[in-house]
Amino acid sequence: MLKTNNMSGGLLLDSNAKIGVICTRFNSFIVDHLETGCVDMLQRSSSAEIEVDILKVPGAYELPVVAKKMVASNSYDAIIALGAVIRGATPHFEQVAGACSNGLSRVATDSGVPVIFGVLTVDTIEQAIERAGTKAGNKGAEAAATAIEMINLMRQV
Repeated sequence: MLKTNNMSGGLLLDSNAKIGVICTRFNSFIVDHLETGCVDMLQRSSSAEIEVDILKVPGAYELPVVAKKMVASNSYDAIIALGAVIRGATPHFEQVAGACSNGLSRVATDSGVPVIFGVLTVDTIEQAIERAGTKAGNKGAEAAATAIEMINLMRQV
């Protein structure tokens, strides 16, 4: 006989949590909107107290090392990394985006703490603007919703 247990995190956090949000200062004209969307979603998606620590780093390349330090503190239920890497005329884009993505993924898998990738990796400024609260929604808010769902799911597993 097969017995299945379907688990889903859901999008409402009903118990206290502490979340770290790391934002890049580079491309702040975009990242500030991601941060606003993220914090708004966290406020609207909880019937319990959510403590949010917001840290600023120079750029996307620095996100993984700060996420690793935050995870090592054993203080956070989830980490949300927010940034914007916009393609230019040099291969710098691939190097920064790849290092950021790989580093954040490694922190999450090594620690077991959800590290949410809310870093835009786009070809143009227009695409970044679309993902920071216009046509394509706000990816910062989506990252917050993902964090809430993952916190709930990790508490069930």
